[in-house]
Amino acid sequence: MKAAGAPIGVALTCGDPAGIGPEIVAKALCALTPAERAALRPRLVGDARVFAAAGVGDLDLEGVEAAGSFDPAREPAHRPSAASGAAAAAALLRAIELALAGEVELIVTAPVSKEALRLAGHPWPGQTEALIERSGAARGMMLFAGGGLRVALATRHVPLAQVALRLRAEEILADLRLLASSLRQDLGVPAPRLAVAGVNPHAGEGGLLGAEEQTVLEPALAAARGEGLLVTGPLPADTLFPRLRAGEFDAALAMYHDQGLVPVKLLSFGRGVNMTLGLPFVRTSPDHGTAYDIAGKGIASASSLLEAIRLGLQAVHQRRSALKPPARRG
Repeated sequence: MKAAGAPIGVALTCGDPAGIGPEIVAKALCALTPAERAALRPRLVGDARVFAAAGVGDLDLEGVEAAGSFDPAREPAHRPSAASGAAAAAALLRAIELALAGEVELIVTAPVSKEALRLAGHPWPGQTEALIERSGAARGMMLFAGGGLRVALATRHVPLAQVALRLRAEEILADLRLLASSLRQDLGVPAPRLAVAGVNPHAGEGGLLGAEEQTVLEPALAAARGEGLLVTGPLPADTLFPRLRAGEFDAALAMYHDQGLVPVKLLSFGRGVNMTLGLPFVRTSPDHGTAYDIAGKGIASASSLLEAIRLGLQAVHQRRSALKPPARRG
């Protein structure tokens, strides 16, 4: 970890080069305040041609960290392809290498297409899974922040029919440990108050509408409380999120993708941030996808990616502060 006042090395990946990724990376860098620019050392990661084609601002294209190959003038545009998936993955993997080597402390990823990754032959259902695998993290989670909410996911890119089958008490307990420790380490919440959503309507209604609350969630929450974690639940999701927004809790653990993302995106779409917990470095990304339909038109908003940079910088500063040796007395 670098000294507290040193500029923060940030790797900004191109994402899917056939989408809006290069454009919003360039726009976000141009939108930073002078103080924010002074606080970071940005490194664009990808094929320099995709950033040049964005035609935004005065980017240092000589300093692009070359990764992958994608010529916007020759490759398929505005749709997923094996070429765009390969370029997106190459940029992500190079950013991870930079972070593990200590050259950057923050990775901010532009959006990728899961279909393009598959067409390119990669096994990951998303960037989060690649980050966890390639960083060697023992465990990782997705946390979405926006609209006054912080929501983590117990399952990520899992079909709804498989969610209940994937839930295990020991996994929920491990998720709660990671969520609490990450809130302390990355977001400066000293004693996190966590809420856990039920799986079923009305959190199972005492077993009448499903048994997962009784067989999986309640044992996990009891164990978490036994370890000193401040945990409430399982709660019906339709009442949990208003209480979360009102400030009763610091974060919530949702059981599946749409349960957690619908309220966050409803309140903050275009400004929300996805953060990966459990990594040896900080990673953030915007809350939206590749937006192929508007790629190349120059109209994409960089607001979410800009917020991702800002939250990432906050998390790095928090990690640095936590590692700073205590002041000597006398």
